[in-house]
Order: sequence, then structure tokens, then C-alpha cells
Amino acid sequence: MKKFSIGFPWHTFDPFLFCAHHQDIYPPGNERLGIDKEHLGQRALGSDFEKKDGFRMYHGKRVPGFPHHPHCGFETITLVTEGYIDHSDSLGAAARFGEGDVQWMTAGSGVQHSEMFPLLNADKENRLELFQLWLNLPARSKQVDAHFDMIWSESIPSWTKDGVFTRLIFGQLDGQTQSVCPPNSWAAEVENQLQLVQYIIDPGATLNLAPHQGNVNRALYLYKGEATLNQVLVEEGQGVYIEADEHLSLENTSDKPAFLLLMQGKPIEEPVAKYGPFVMNTSEEIEAAISKYRRTEFGGWPWPEAEHVHGADRGRFAQYPDGYTKLPNQNS
Repeated sequence: MKKFSIGFPWHTFDPFLFCAHHQDIYPPGNERLGIDKEHLGQRALGSDFEKKDGFRMYHGKRVPGFPHHPHCGFETITLVTEGYIDHSDSLGAAARFGEGDVQWMTAGSGVQHSEMFPLLNADKENRLELFQLWLNLPARSKQVDAHFDMIWSESIPSWTKDGVFTRLIFGQLDGQTQSVCPPNSWAAEVENQLQLVQYIIDPGATLNLAPHQGNVNRALYLYKGEATLNQVLVEEGQGVYIEADEHLSLENTSDKPAFLLLMQGKPIEEPVAKYGPFVMNTSEEIEAAISKYRRTEFGGWPWPEAEHVHGADRGRFAQYPDGYTKLPNQNS
């Protein structure tokens, strides 16, 4: 095993491009599900990544979050553990998800979307925590049609055993399976052995990770707390790269829970060319993708605002481009 600093965004290994962890405590929301000016203070609205008074606005000016922006050539996997995200995209799809839900979007040949954080509580603080992983696509899948799916928390296996909480975001573990993902995802092929798991280890408890057979990159990210891994202290903000054949014993010897994320997958082993939200294999392909976006805007923006949010009374939902609406407890 090898320790490293997580950084921001998190340092990851092929087939993952990076992971961003966002955690904010927002004030009560107003009638537009945003923040009143008196709570904003002196901020560089539209590019506010500095945490002041417990929160960031990111690229939002009235509602925190990420107004419409393009992606192509990779996938986003977004787990929200607290609060909500309002999704809208250039295909006409929309969603509100949170409290343990996962959204999985294949950007493929190109899509615009917004990810806003609606402040639904008007009389108390609005807490938000999310993780967004960027998963690469192989060259043969860079130009597939864009697609998104919702995986509701009710269908994501989670359990607590011997003081260890486990949330199986994707893959197989301890006889449990979570296999919902877009059809052209790198994860859709079983031989790519993708596994994403969140662990919370109670004080005094121990997480045991068995060896894994196969050609995979595997890493643990300790994003809150501390723990002792095979008698080596791992502190908050550190990750551990794990060889596939290693057996690991992670003991929480502190008086607070330890929070971790496990990422595993078969490497794609292809060149990676990145320019902001565009991920291809060569610089020439990047130039072609940017040119396409300038010409087509990946379908344009069908919503009234760049910071589009859904109604205050709207519950969790996912609406697809064909009009089909999927609600919690539905995964097909």
C-alpha cells in the first residue's frame, strides 16, 4: 500500500479522472430557493469557491451550484449524502435528487447540464454534502449518445455490521449487488470490475478488506476522521493506493467515526487529453470537441435560466428526454 495526499479535487487512478467532495452549510433559502443578498456579503459571485460563513456559491449568483456547462468524453457519478441537487440538461431531462441518491450521467458525444443546490428549507439551515466522480470512457465510447440515470437511495444496498456502515454505490460486495448504470458506461461491462463503496467506521470498529483478483486500480480515500491501516496511521485528507492482492485491516482507534470512499476499476490504459469539461484521447480531438460545442452548443439550453431550479414543492424525481418520469422506489 502507498499513502498520498487526497488534494482538491481528489487525486484518482485510471479509469477515474478525479473526485470532488463538496460540503457546505447554507442559510435558510428564499422564495427562489437561493440566498438573500444580506447573507452573501462581499463575494466574487459566479466564481466563488472560497468557503465563507460555512458555504461556497461555486458558479451560482443567486442559487449555489453550477449553472449550465458542457461535458463530453467521460461520465459523472454524483452521490448526495445531505441536501439536494436540481439537474437540468440540454436533452430536456431534469431531476431532483439527494439524501443518498446517485445520479450517473454519460456525457459521451456532448451534453450541457446544470447542477444547482436548491435551498428548500426556508426556516433553518440547508446542509449539503456530495461527491462527484469523473469516470473516463474508452476511445470507442467517446462519441456515444449522452444518457443519464437515477439510482434512488432506496435501491442502493447499505448495511451496518460490527460497527461499520457500508453503502454499495456500484459493484458486488458481501453477497450484495448494485449494477444500475448507463448502457455505455465503462462500468456496464462486468470484466471492468468497477466498485464504488462508502464506509463509515465507528470508534473501536475495524474494516477488513479482502484481496481482489484481477487487473484493477484500487484506492481508499479517508475524507473525515482517522484510522490505522495495517498499523500505519491514515489521517484525514489522505488516500491509500492498494495493491489488488493486499488484505487490509483498517481500525478506528479514535473517538470519532472515520469516513472513507473506495474506488476500484480496471484501467482503460489509453492516452488522456483534457481541457476543462472535455476529455478525449488527443489534443486534435479536444479541438474538434470544442469546435462542435461552439457550433451546436450540444443541443442548446431549453430551460429559462442558466441556474434553473425546480419548484419548491417538488419531491425527488427524474424526468427523461422522452417524458418518462421515474420516482423513488423505481429503477426501471
